[in-house]
Amino acid sequence: MSRISVRGFAVASATAVTTVGAVVGVASGSTPAADDNNFEAAAADTTLLADIPAGQQAQVQTASLTQQADAQASAADAEAKRSAEETARVQAAKDAKSKKKAAEKKLAAEREAEKQADAERASRSSVRDATSFSAQGSYSVADVQAMARQMIPGDQFQCFSNIVNHESSWNYRATNASSGAYGLVQALPGSKMSSAGADWQTNPATQIKWGLSYMDGRYGSPCGAWSFWQANHWY
Repeated sequence: MSRISVRGFAVASATAVTTVGAVVGVASGSTPAADDNNFEAAAADTTLLADIPAGQQAQVQTASLTQQADAQASAADAEAKRSAEETARVQAAKDAKSKKKAAEKKLAAEREAEKQADAERASRSSVRDATSFSAQGSYSVADVQAMARQMIPGDQFQCFSNIVNHESSWNYRATNASSGAYGLVQALPGSKMSSAGADWQTNPATQIKWGLSYMDGRYGSPCGAWSFWQANHWY
């Protein structure tokens, strides 16, 4: 029977046994003489399991295994913590990148919206008022359309034109015999257009002014009015 000496305690055994600490020597001629010296030197601070009362040996072995388990658990906890920290760092980097992209996208959208708003303001500021046109005895369709192009913002003209095409075919004297609607935009009653000018019956510019004001006020714009017209065939 050989003894395996380990720091902390030793186990009398014919085979190697794993215990807490480091194995420092094996007796019974299994190592050179020099190793025996190491064994004796280490023996001073070791305890032989055989020297421990039999009733306590199981407790010592259990304590040893518990210490091993604690050491392994501590190492596992440290690795888990390191892994969690690395995962958190990577996720934080991803989140920061996503937030940056979102902020850049929002800024680009805001700049585009402001650009469009500037264009609309510029377009509206360039339109002519109804009073800037000289009165004529009569107006051709081309005359009326030319007026409208100068009075309606460029991005809204086509929508305004679509409605007028359906309502009056650009005839500023068009009258609906059954309802009494009158003019380019078929105001009902036609006298509503007097708010834009007393010459509402004979001046297409006055009718255009009123029609634009009506579409902006009720639908937000001629294009808003045109969308409603397409769905309902009236506005």
